[in-house]
Amino acid sequence: MTTHEAAPAAETGAGGAAGAAPDGHGERLRRWRLVLGGDAAGGTGVALAGTDAAMDGALASLYGARPAGQGRSGRSAGLGASAPSVARWLGDIRTYFPSSVVQVMQRDAIDRLGLSALLLEPEMLEAVEADVHLVGTLLSLNKAMPETTKETARAVVRKVVGELEKRLATRTRSTLTGALDRSARIGRPRHRDIDWDRTIRANLRNYLPEHRTVVPERLIGYGRASRSVKKEVVLCIDQSGSMAASVVYASVFGAVLASMRSIATRLVVFDTAVADLTDQLDDPVDVLFGTRLGGGTDINRALAYCQSRITRPADTVVVLISDLYEGGIRDEMLKRVAAMQAAGVRFVTLLALSDEGAPAYDREHAAALAALGSPAFACTPDLFPEVMAAAIERRPLPVPATA
Repeated sequence: MTTHEAAPAAETGAGGAAGAAPDGHGERLRRWRLVLGGDAAGGTGVALAGTDAAMDGALASLYGARPAGQGRSGRSAGLGASAPSVARWLGDIRTYFPSSVVQVMQRDAIDRLGLSALLLEPEMLEAVEADVHLVGTLLSLNKAMPETTKETARAVVRKVVGELEKRLATRTRSTLTGALDRSARIGRPRHRDIDWDRTIRANLRNYLPEHRTVVPERLIGYGRASRSVKKEVVLCIDQSGSMAASVVYASVFGAVLASMRSIATRLVVFDTAVADLTDQLDDPVDVLFGTRLGGGTDINRALAYCQSRITRPADTVVVLISDLYEGGIRDEMLKRVAAMQAAGVRFVTLLALSDEGAPAYDREHAAALAALGSPAFACTPDLFPEVMAAAIERRPLPVPATA
């Protein structure tokens, strides 16, 4: 079907046309015309002019009909291979569509038209709308990137990472600080360390009605978690190509966790080899450019490395972020997880750490891990602080209902 993509067109709104707003019937026809494109089979009978015509041209360049014999998709585009025409198109879609739609169209252009190579040019990077998916594409092109482009690419990645940190850091720190304090409760706290809520509930039987007060025979308090390392967290991240968004978010969270003095954080990425990027955690951009998206997967080797670095099992949380397609020794991987848990390690399995839901994943491995007490589920960035807090406090994990 030779139509434009419905999602971008549907968000253009009545304000996309110059001049007076059309009536309700005319607006519906206008939207259908933008969705269906200019093919006669559309049957809307609507002619576009001005801003609407330019908007339709930007959509047709990406989603227009492919001449006969040009592939199975039935789609083509008029961008050609020249960087100037792509630059103009990128400018056009930023003019006519909101940022969320621009990002969708950019991803479609990269996927449909093979424009990844053009992202190796600084002019292109300066024109695109940066988001997590673009960062993933840039990381996959890292090794092929010319020196003239690398600084621009780093600037794009740094912008996205900065926005993610601003969105996620404060809530993560406050959630985990509370979890650390609760996990470090002591029985003889100093006055300023008393957890009054739990102390009152623990002493309700000592309530004196005549004085309308509770006699706190037993005090419950927080330890001073911020003054020393209380927990160790190991983030073990699959860097296969399908995990690009998860790698970006995990790197940001790794940097946030590393900034907390009470948590000793280790970040390990793997494919068939293992790379420990812990010494770069002060800058998540360095972490991201230290990854190598694509390649095979050897989860067992990665977990063996992580296991060898654990010194305080009872105070350690290991987070495996992977789609679980294991190219290594499956039985050894499961035995390793069981051994870590038997030693006291809290093991968490995330199929993804992104807003995209669960990817394709190995269901047999997921079921085997669930049988060991580590249910595998996809986790959004907003849920991740709660997952980590539950792991630190050794509470049941807040597994989404859709998992």
